[in-house]
Amino acid sequence: QLVESGGGLVQAGGSLRLSCAASGRTFSTYAMAWFRQAPGKEREFLALISGGGSFTEYADSVKDRFTISRDNAKSTGFLQMNSLKSDDTAVYYCGVGSVVTKAPRGYTTWGQGTQVTVSS
Repeated sequence: QLVESGGGLVQAGGSLRLSCAASGRTFSTYAMAWFRQAPGKEREFLALISGGGSFTEYADSVKDRFTISRDNAKSTGFLQMNSLKSDDTAVYYCGVGSVVTKAPRGYTTWGQGTQVTVSS
């Protein structure tokens, strides 16, 4: 089970830090990724991190603004979001899976999502 938190309303240019808390003791064996979905749009890949944390990959749209990280001792992943824009408004989801991939189908467990709203 995954539980996201940290979403909210922020002004353009501001920052938010999302958290993804996992239950169970095998968190470190799974890749983790963040996606978002805006109304009427498909789920969009944002960032992924390998189980040990040594490999990360970002979508061009968030590269240099967002940073993915994880604390395996606490079974928690993070997404630090800086320089937020109105286009970043969406529901943000974390997922974990056995495969390091940008495709949503590669992630077998998802959180419930957390709303991020950026006002211009």
